[in-house]
Amino acid sequence: MRMLVLGAGLQGSACAYDLLQRPEVERVTLADLNPRRVPPFLLRKKDRRLVVARLDARRAADLRRRMQRHDAVLNALPYYFNYPVAKAAVGAGLHYADLGGNTEIVQKQRTLHARARKKGVSVIPDCGLAPGMVNIIAAEGIRCVGEAQAVKIFVGGLPQQPEPPLNYQIVYSLEGALDYYTTPSWVLRGGRPERVDALSELEVVEFPSPVGTLEAFHTGGGISTMPWAYKGKIQTMEYKTLRYPGHVAIMRPIRELGLLSMDPVNVRGTRIVPRDAFIAAVSPQLSKPNGRDLVALRVEVTGRDGRRVAWQLLDYYDEATGISAMMRTTGYSLAITGAMQVDGRITQAGVHTPDEAVPFRAYVDELKRRGVEIRELRE
Repeated sequence: MRMLVLGAGLQGSACAYDLLQRPEVERVTLADLNPRRVPPFLLRKKDRRLVVARLDARRAADLRRRMQRHDAVLNALPYYFNYPVAKAAVGAGLHYADLGGNTEIVQKQRTLHARARKKGVSVIPDCGLAPGMVNIIAAEGIRCVGEAQAVKIFVGGLPQQPEPPLNYQIVYSLEGALDYYTTPSWVLRGGRPERVDALSELEVVEFPSPVGTLEAFHTGGGISTMPWAYKGKIQTMEYKTLRYPGHVAIMRPIRELGLLSMDPVNVRGTRIVPRDAFIAAVSPQLSKPNGRDLVALRVEVTGRDGRRVAWQLLDYYDEATGISAMMRTTGYSLAITGAMQVDGRITQAGVHTPDEAVPFRAYVDELKRRGVEIRELRE
């Protein structure tokens, strides 16, 4: 396998690290506009199969050249690169996967289906944690119960040692997290896709100690296109983000006061974007270089006959490697999907989402080998 990973940030680097644990991988090219930002955990073990390269993904010709002599492109760049990079990968005859995060772009990527099938390559957007892992688990739950009535998904990236006032630390792009707090969430209600306000419909979810009580609320993007895929087939489907109690009580007023707005305001003669100022002010407080994170996940599927299946995950920062729980659950998920595309365990050519294409048991077993264990909850 010769794998091209785009983006040397935390998730792309975790993806590259995971690929290098596979003996069948001949080369991993990790390309980024600033290759110097590759984290130490990836460079600690000098592996000649790793090639770190500079690439400006906005330059289409350079991108096409970098794709040469690879089998797959695994894209961990910001979501607005997803469509052009997927299009270039299909043109080059390479398998492609990305971390998704924007449902409209996924719908646009679906227009590449016929071309990808003709080339005999697989295109899978949304291959991270949420969307990604949760979609694969939810699809298995729907298969298990036969005729599903309701699907509820809860996911959160959290600090192991929360600190007030937000009890939160940055585990991925803060700008991306704020997008989810301000973008309405698509859900299924009465079998029809509907939009609900982010940060709404707060509920309590209990996890085993030491995590304990968490609060859950709607955020956008977590289940991507599933509300349309199951329109008219399932009555209720929703995704909620998990945080420690009290988070929403602070973030809703911040949003409602306009501090997360993207509309510029005049401040003493200078036009500034409120969200940019907010990020600049709070990032130093929420960045915890020595902080240890965890990921909490639960997926519950209820059938029309009352049968219920559920899965749960609690994953923690890896002290041995210095790789965070968010990186393990997101970057490793992308790597696993890409490897399955190349080795043939994912058989469908064309554009498919993870819930349509990724084999549940093989995927879960791969995660378990990395210590990321998704446990079925039995009542």
